[in-house]
Amino acid sequence: MTDHATDFDEWLAKSMADSDGFTMLVVLIGLSDGRVSLLRSAHLHVIGDELAWPVLAQHLDCAGVSWDAVALFRAGREGIVADDVAKTRLDALVKAMHADRTLIRDGEFLNRDGLRLRLDDA
Repeated sequence: MTDHATDFDEWLAKSMADSDGFTMLVVLIGLSDGRVSLLRSAHLHVIGDELAWPVLAQHLDCAGVSWDAVALFRAGREGIVADDVAKTRLDALVKAMHADRTLIRDGEFLNRDGLRLRLDDA
């Protein structure tokens, strides 16, 4: 078994084992005063498991917001999806998350160190 530096690295390796690549939906999250705020979102195509957490976190820092956590989702079981499909799925996900923050549990919820967080009911 391979040791992984972060929970993100473990998730990425498992996701890549299931596919030849996939589209990842990314939602940056702010956590303060018991509130979960959706800050920014994007999608990216992942080909290979060589994306290390520090590199992804550095890219996320370029979003122009101070983020505390990130929720990551696969755009679909089919692997890589077209940009227009990814955008539509991301828009639908963010809209749904605005109505129901517990949807974060359906993805990988990670802190700034790439370690899993748990979202508890209020």
